[in-house]
Amino acid sequence: MAGRIEDYALIGDMQTAALVCRDGTVDWLCLPRFDSPAVFAGLLGTEEHGFWRLGPVNGPGGRPAPADRRRYRGDSLVLESEWDTPRGTVRVIDFMPPRDGAPQLIRIVEGVSGRVPMRSELRMRFSYGWVVPWVHKIDDRTVAVAGPDSVWLDTEAETYGKDLTTFSDFTVSPGERIAFTISWEPSHKQPPAVADPEGSLEATEEFWREWVEHCTYHGPYRDAVVRSLITLKALTYAPTGGIVAAPTTSLPECLGGVRNWDYRFTWLRDAAITLSSLLRTGYREEARAWREWLLRAVAGDPENLQIMYGIAGERELGENELHWLPGYENSRPVRVGNGAAGQLQLDVYGEVTEALHLAHMTGLARNDYASLLQLKLIQWVEKHWDEPDEGIWEVRGPRRHFVHSKVMTWVAVDRTVKLIESGDVDGPLERWKDLRETIHRDVCEKGYDKERNTFTQSYGSQELDASLLLIPQMGFLPPDDKRVIGTIEAIQRELSTEDGFVLRYPTSGAHDLGVDGLEGEEGAFLACSFWLADDLAMIGRVDEARKLFEKLLSLRNDLGLLAEEWDPKAQRQVGNFPQAFSHVPLIDTALRLTASGAYGG
Repeated sequence: MAGRIEDYALIGDMQTAALVCRDGTVDWLCLPRFDSPAVFAGLLGTEEHGFWRLGPVNGPGGRPAPADRRRYRGDSLVLESEWDTPRGTVRVIDFMPPRDGAPQLIRIVEGVSGRVPMRSELRMRFSYGWVVPWVHKIDDRTVAVAGPDSVWLDTEAETYGKDLTTFSDFTVSPGERIAFTISWEPSHKQPPAVADPEGSLEATEEFWREWVEHCTYHGPYRDAVVRSLITLKALTYAPTGGIVAAPTTSLPECLGGVRNWDYRFTWLRDAAITLSSLLRTGYREEARAWREWLLRAVAGDPENLQIMYGIAGERELGENELHWLPGYENSRPVRVGNGAAGQLQLDVYGEVTEALHLAHMTGLARNDYASLLQLKLIQWVEKHWDEPDEGIWEVRGPRRHFVHSKVMTWVAVDRTVKLIESGDVDGPLERWKDLRETIHRDVCEKGYDKERNTFTQSYGSQELDASLLLIPQMGFLPPDDKRVIGTIEAIQRELSTEDGFVLRYPTSGAHDLGVDGLEGEEGAFLACSFWLADDLAMIGRVDEARKLFEKLLSLRNDLGLLAEEWDPKAQRQVGNFPQAFSHVPLIDTALRLTASGAYGG
């Protein structure tokens, strides 16, 4: 059985990622890319769907207990897990070296004290647990082959096969180190080179140490910010600069429910806000790489802008269900691909334009095509801003005139007007200034409830939506505007949980379909909760903002990682993990609170 979502650690090589549970089990790994089929899919099924467990032998079943301690080695993505057993203490070091060839997952067992019996159980199942590979020996190497895939196991320890699983039983003494490496290679190619575990460990630590040195944030929340930055870097697909929303699919927003989606793609929205956070903390190279990715993905067709693309810019992201997987804690269906790729979400034009604007303002080297793209995007917005859409939350119900979507079209026009005013590009300045005013007036007239003094989710509706918290952050209205303050207070009253965290919008409950066209409820959305902390700071309630922020920090797991949501009833993290859309606003709120001096100590 898979662990709780917060029981997992992330390791990765900036092309794919693995999740390692507290008991030393790798329950999720897609090879060779984030969006490839999983080799270990036990996270969404059972042990029959693939896993790799490495830890002390405890009890008759041989399954190790959770590690007594675990941590990342400094500011890196190298994981250390330690067990104290009756026979001694042992450490397992897990990491994936930044790739210069075949993808590798390396696990080094190190004896600390005593003599500790250990066991490795490796069950490889290709195609998300559907395909049992042919496992055999070639010289001293073990290889699993099925169709286009091969995975090679290298270790000095003795191995044997049993029950379609590769085992190794051994004992470690103090100072002794025994390494295990799996490497992926297309099955028709020559075997991958045998790994150098110790050399790779040194190089991996050096890579992360040098990368973190570029961080320009040195405030009181530095540890949380740096861990979030490392996580965002780990979610970046290095060959193209694309950024996945999360490395997982179908981790449920409601345990046992149907709100299960594939997040292993590049959402323009998520990637754009990630770019903003990276720029604000000194990471210009990542920002430049993302901008280049964007220009390639959109290419010469900005009129058909998608809300998301594959990590190399792919447009076809068809959604399917994997019927053989029971889902995380029986949360079905398990989906791969994402049908929301074909939705109309007007807000992405604002997020992309805001990201390009910030890149320009922070001195990122000018790219003439980026400026041309921005102009083309606004030409499209000019014709379509007043249409209904599916909105930021990708509802699968009817399209609506979502207020947040309209606000973000205003942002797109506003930032482009400023670009023209700077003299860097030419465009119909007066016409677009008029358009900016038209959108602003339309939102304030049709999206604002005067009686309740709050903006609403969509034109004519009574519902609220946490995305309205972005109104002051985007500069649509100043923070001290009574309509802004009224909206913040309304969201606190109507969308906050008892703990003070924020729901995205009212859901339907157990059986009825709500605005999003789905059954069931969901947890508090962590990004929205960070947005509330931002807004509270902006309207002068800085102590309240700090308390909420530090409460949100307490929801992180022991390694500083956040999923998409928090289930206030089960007191658990839910949703895909780790989630870029949670770590980005953590960074932004930390920067805002630091600038305001609103922190303890």
